Amino acid sequence: MTVRLETERLLLREPREEDADAFAEYLADVEVMRFLGGSTVPREHVPAVVASWIAAWETDGFGKLVVEARDGSSVLGRVGINVFDTRDWTRSTLRESGEHGQPELGWTFMRRHWGHGYATEAARAVRDWVRRELAVERLVSLIAPDNPRSQRVAERLGAHPGETVSLPDGGPHVAWVHP
Repeated sequence: MTVRLETERLLLREPREEDADAFAEYLADVEVMRFLGGSTVPREHVPAVVASWIAAWETDGFGKLVVEARDGSSVLGRVGINVFDTRDWTRSTLRESGEHGQPELGWTFMRRHWGHGYATEAARAVRDWVRRELAVERLVSLIAPDNPRSQRVAERLGAHPGETVSLPDGGPHVAWVHP
């Protein structure tokens, strides 16, 4: 089954290899990557990043979705579900982490698309899809304490701050729990 979600302004679809060119922009942007482990991705490594998104779909049946303007004019960013192993808060798969697997709703957009409500709109669509199709009971968003933009998105989604966890590649993050 191929996942394709639509909102009023957006089209969300599974990633494809040819998406690498579109994502090179945000993966090279220091400000965008600041809350995603802090390191930018050299252009030659971008195809491997997109391949890892595709692999997540093959392994778990869900993952990151590419967010496009509904008119197909441009890629705006990505939104989707990551899995973290709660024993050490490393990225994982459901198969590897078993009962310790925690689905996490995350979003990232190219800086020029910040402030337009796209993250909230896309994340709401994915959250609703995950609840409806995957029956995920506990869903969190891991957000750095100094990332007010993502905190506001989580608030608009009705999430509330929970425990603080330490990510190996990103330091302390608050687990915002979605209703």
